[in-house]
Amino acid sequence: MTSTPAEEFEAHRPRLFGLAYRMLGSAEEAEDAVQDAYLRFSRADRTAIEAPAAWLAKVVTNLCLNRLTSARARRERYVGTWLPEPVVTSDGSLGPLESVEQRDAVSLAMLVLLERLTPTERAVYVLREAFAYGHREIASVLGLSEANCRQLHRRAVQRIDAAESRFAAAPERQEELVRTFITAARVGDLAGLEKLLAADVTWWSDGGGKVSAARRPVEGREKVVRFLVGLSERFLAGVDFTLAEVNGAPAVLARSDGTLLGVVAFDYRDGVISAVRAVVNPDKLDFVRRQLARP
Repeated sequence: MTSTPAEEFEAHRPRLFGLAYRMLGSAEEAEDAVQDAYLRFSRADRTAIEAPAAWLAKVVTNLCLNRLTSARARRERYVGTWLPEPVVTSDGSLGPLESVEQRDAVSLAMLVLLERLTPTERAVYVLREAFAYGHREIASVLGLSEANCRQLHRRAVQRIDAAESRFAAAPERQEELVRTFITAARVGDLAGLEKLLAADVTWWSDGGGKVSAARRPVEGREKVVRFLVGLSERFLAGVDFTLAEVNGAPAVLARSDGTLLGVVAFDYRDGVISAVRAVVNPDKLDFVRRQLARP
């Protein structure tokens, strides 16, 4: 029995979403790009498409390249710190995350680093590093020469390696640190919080001008602890903190009366927390809210 375009497309949707999300850093925009790809697929002559997976990957990649150009202009006008939209990954939304490398590739920290690349460099890097495309395949997707793709990949790797200074803790240690962080935050244990944080820890908040949030990074252990004290006194009464796997790593979900208020992700170095990224912009939490509402 011949499958319908919708049935055939659904088999590719998870992989396409993973590609689009890594390209855009936005779950909502990734869903839109995948839906646009479906519309093109449903209208295309499927008998002329020899390899649907490759055809769809090319369409999604180029849709994302178009979106990245306009997204960069919007992010330049963004109020405060821009952070990627978080995604709960315990349900497999971003595909298999079995290795440290796979988990690190979808971390909020890595998605922030990818913003340093040009759109084309980002496409080459994602296709090569996350989906193991060969340079010849990437050249076909982007309409470039194989030599050009090799050069773009080399440049992208150099930029990422130059900027990346994190040393990931073992998964068990990450979860231990986050659970301890939750406990200390709940009871206002300042000494306990200080022990968890690196001396040069940085806290980024993304409120997008929609809610109260620090518009500049908070740098240094003492300043971060003071910031958390003020946050606790002003906003955290009645807030419940729970652990969840977000972007491949343990993170904190902050809820009040069942409503998701924020997602907090962490970086690690030498067994302590070296960076914190808190996404509290309500618009950027819609995708996680829908994930959490699924049965």
